[in-house]
Amino acid sequence: MKRKRRNHLPGFKAKVALAAIKVELTLAELSEQYDARQNQIQDWKKQLLDQASSVFGSSQELKKTGASQLKDLHAKIGELALENDFLAKALGR
Repeated sequence: MKRKRRNHLPGFKAKVALAAIKVELTLAELSEQYDARQNQIQDWKKQLLDQASSVFGSSQELKKTGASQLKDLHAKIGELALENDFLAKALGR
């Protein structure tokens, strides 16, 4: 009988991939311990290693991007406030 396809949560995948990186147990032992296929564990380990740099780089990039966007938005708010004041005076309000 075929086993039903399972969807693992990201936290579980990370835990298994980290255990595979530690190399304290063989793939067969990890497979038995976590009830996951050896190929799947290898794939998760490879994904973790390939994407590890994004864990440390993305937050800094987001902060820089967010700060520059915030400056732009503040400038736009100032422009619109001036336009509103000018139009309010021009219309005699």
